[in-house]
Amino acid sequence: MSRLEQIRGLHEDVERLEAAIAERVDDQYPRPRDNLSRDHAIAYFAHRASDEAARLLELYRDGDGTLEAERRALTTGDPFESFYKQLAAAREHHAKYPNEPVENLEKAYRKNADGSSARFGPDIDLLFSGEEAYGRYLDMALLREDYANLPGVKDTTRMTYLHYLDNFDKLWPPECLIKKSDKMSEKYFTYVTSLSEYLESFLRRSRPLEDVDKMIAEFEAEFETMWNEHKVPGWTSDEPSKAKKGGVSEPQESVYCEACDKYFSTKGVYDGHLNGKKHKQNEKRKASGQANGTGEKNGVQNEASLKEKINIKERVIAQREFLVRKLAATMQDLRSNTRVNVERRQGMTERERELEIQALMEQETGPAGGRDPNQGDEEEEGSSAIYNPLKLPMAWDGKPIPFWLYKLHGLGNEFNCEICGNYIYMGRRAYDKHFIEPRHTYGLRALGIIPSPLFRDVTRIEDAKRLWEQQQSTKKAEKSQTDNVVQMEDAEGNVMPEKVYYDLQKQGLL
Repeated sequence: MSRLEQIRGLHEDVERLEAAIAERVDDQYPRPRDNLSRDHAIAYFAHRASDEAARLLELYRDGDGTLEAERRALTTGDPFESFYKQLAAAREHHAKYPNEPVENLEKAYRKNADGSSARFGPDIDLLFSGEEAYGRYLDMALLREDYANLPGVKDTTRMTYLHYLDNFDKLWPPECLIKKSDKMSEKYFTYVTSLSEYLESFLRRSRPLEDVDKMIAEFEAEFETMWNEHKVPGWTSDEPSKAKKGGVSEPQESVYCEACDKYFSTKGVYDGHLNGKKHKQNEKRKASGQANGTGEKNGVQNEASLKEKINIKERVIAQREFLVRKLAATMQDLRSNTRVNVERRQGMTERERELEIQALMEQETGPAGGRDPNQGDEEEEGSSAIYNPLKLPMAWDGKPIPFWLYKLHGLGNEFNCEICGNYIYMGRRAYDKHFIEPRHTYGLRALGIIPSPLFRDVTRIEDAKRLWEQQQSTKKAEKSQTDNVVQMEDAEGNVMPEKVYYDLQKQGLL
């Protein structure tokens, strides 16, 4: 294919990509999954158009002079000669490959007549985990486990997942309690790298139309400025060596042992390490290595290179921490939504979680295997059936109530009342209210019991009868005690209850 034909084809493809973007940019779907799929398709078209535009610029630069030779052949020589050469080449190609299919570029990126289109870009179902719910929430359970196993992290038993969601970006003093010596370990480097990569990956997957590369470049430029000015918290040399925490000072500067290639949190620990057997062996090994021809100059160079490697590692870790803090700030709303979702799911049973996931999947993909996200809503408008897989109660508009309202009022809990004829009340609110309703009071009167607040929360007939008998016996005992309150005195001055006095008087004993 000639250079001019390549340029023409690229221009045509760029125009078709722009038309495809304009065709989809105003589409709105009821399901978040479809909107996210649309955004990824638009991002795919935009990236491809950008790549082809860059390729066009490279062709226009004409580094090998091919484009200029083709132009000169069309303007100076016989134009029909060049045309017939290209025609002969095309005929020869099709004669060699007679059954080669021809792609219809006119419909390559357009929607079909029914509004559906082929999938462009990545598969949305494979981009997110079930906990992420197509980019609505963060899934950081594994990262929380990695954080709990870091050296220097204390009280991990109280570090719940909710607490980790609130504090995973607090990697700088005074919020961070991990010492600088512990941050130089390989475990911490792996953890902070995984954390920054996850946040960046989630941002790219959930917001495909944002220029994440530009955002990351701005964050890195800001970090470079702060690092050169020694203003990165936790990594500056002029920071105070003590951090206040509950009135107790904690050293921040660590001591490095060159022979053992290891950091120590305090000078006292380092001094105690110098008397150890392992340290002395490492010192002898290092001294023998220098005596075998390395020399003092090479030793100084090795020490300088070692310090340079340490500074590079510190800089990389500080950069990862800075990136985590910036990315977490950009996803603050998503973070709060994740926390609310975790709190809500912690109050659910395993069966309720399964039903919710099933309802979410059916909502996103459709109850019967799903349909194309770009298909029209004529079928939904013409159908009078209401899809209600969780059997939720109907609201005033004839539609199922929201699931969060169903859970708020506890409508999934059943309460049985034997006094009301084994009637089942749905939800605690309806159950508490029914004790003063006619159905329950009539059931008590049918048992010969006068309704009173004492019988609240009593639903079994045997319990109600037993409580009524106990109440009657208590009343009789109180009445007898009341009768014995009046005291009488005979002629001899003996004091006795009124009932005993009259009994003795009737018998003539007084």
